[in-house]
Amino acid sequence: MLAGLSPARRRLVLGLLALLLVAAAVVAAVVVPRLAGDDAAPAAQDDTPGPVLLVPGYGGSTSSLQTLADRLTATGRDATVVAVPGDGTGDLTDSADALAAAVDDALDRTGADSVDVVGYSAGGVIARLWAADGGAAQARRIVTLGSPHHGTTVADLASGILPTECPAGCRQLTTDSELLAGLNAGDETPDGPTWVSVWTTADQTVTPPDSAELEGALDLPVQEVCADSRVTHGQLPSDALVQGIVLAQLAAGPPVELGAGDCARLRQG
Repeated sequence: MLAGLSPARRRLVLGLLALLLVAAAVVAAVVVPRLAGDDAAPAAQDDTPGPVLLVPGYGGSTSSLQTLADRLTATGRDATVVAVPGDGTGDLTDSADALAAAVDDALDRTGADSVDVVGYSAGGVIARLWAADGGAAQARRIVTLGSPHHGTTVADLASGILPTECPAGCRQLTTDSELLAGLNAGDETPDGPTWVSVWTTADQTVTPPDSAELEGALDLPVQEVCADSRVTHGQLPSDALVQGIVLAQLAAGPPVELGAGDCARLRQG
């Protein structure tokens, strides 16, 4: 095709092709979302852990996590509860942006190399959104507490019966949510941090409770540690046993397997 063109026209066509290739590369860089696992090196696990960011659930109440933050502070950790936009019922990606800003602030303030993140309920989904958009490169460990990683039928019910009372954040937590389908389509736990999912079999908000299971994470139902625990969804952040589990998982070193032999010790607080 090019052989039949004059030298001047051939140079013009080749120049246009080069411009098109450059433009295509730019578009691809803008359109294709960052996948945190592509270039996130595993965070050091045995070094002194950095600050902890705690992310509230649907509704955005920071008070629900304050007792856990206080307990972390008492052990010498730098712990901050992240305030999510509005009332915490809006688009979860906006809350992920708020987490990203809080992480940057914490790293700048402390000079640490990485953070630990604890996401309660929808806060765990927010943490995953942040990690998938590059945050995994900044995290050492991500712990989720009773998070509906695969949706909850409670949100299905709200969306179906009272759609006007189910705002964006509620719709994003349904079992057929496009947002969750996208998060779960590839690697549920991007490289970089280590992942732990703590949940309760007595959960009546995240239904079924095993929606909190996360492929690639250390999955830890509270009842595997204390079989008689009846901790509910709303009690997860303030329960002494659950707090003990979280502190154990945020210590230096890799996540730890816990079982019945740890029940009494962790329950003492």
